[in-house]
Amino acid sequence: MTTEHGAVSDEEPVLAEVDGAVGRIRLNRPQARNAVTVALGRALHDHLVALAEVTRVIVIRGVGGHFSAGGDFEEVQRLRADGPEALRPLFENFGAACSVIAELPVPVVAAVEGYALAGGFELMQSCDVVVVRDDATIADNHLNFGQVPGGGSSQRLPRLVGRQRALAHILTGDRLSGADAVAWGLAYRAAPADEFDATVERVVAGLAEKDPRAVARTKRLVLDHLERPLSEGLAAERDGVIDHLGSDGAATGIEAFRARPRS
Repeated sequence: MTTEHGAVSDEEPVLAEVDGAVGRIRLNRPQARNAVTVALGRALHDHLVALAEVTRVIVIRGVGGHFSAGGDFEEVQRLRADGPEALRPLFENFGAACSVIAELPVPVVAAVEGYALAGGFELMQSCDVVVVRDDATIADNHLNFGQVPGGGSSQRLPRLVGRQRALAHILTGDRLSGADAVAWGLAYRAAPADEFDATVERVVAGLAEKDPRAVARTKRLVLDHLERPLSEGLAAERDGVIDHLGSDGAATGIEAFRARPRS
């Protein structure tokens, strides 16, 4: 792999690499199960934006066998000592990282193993495609510690799984497995431990092979119109496909399809 965006070190909270058409992001606080800090949120946002300019797909995973266990309580305590406003950068940086994923032209894949709790679960919800290990532990467990969601779970989770299921989950903090995440529509695919890495790579490689203009346009159609009337979304889709088919990129794809051997 070729390291980009300057030299990296073990002290950096987020590591980023360009691997051909794939951008690889690793949350790099294994001693804290990749808990979220002010610096991690800022670095995650910046690496996402930078990698989206030079790759076709980005995959996020954690170092040390866990995705992320959520916010770093030690940092929260240090910030609280300086007053409520001192906490704002923690949530603004992480919130910006989660939100920017929807704005990127490339798909972002979450490779989830170990713990994806609280903020880690919120980052997982923000990603475009999620692959989970069967034995992953997933939960919005903020209320188990007398806290409230701060990385988007109160807003994204109801949109993903419905009000009843989302609110019950947040209030109880019950843990979900990888299989549960797929059944709830929170993940695309689950795999056992010995097949997890290969499954992630198959999904990522498949996305990297897709025409990037078609991928970007499709992502925008889906995400821009989720909360709008169906009629508006369908009209935007018609305009989008007509515009896309008139482009040179679409012509290349059509010719490639026509050249395929018939079975």
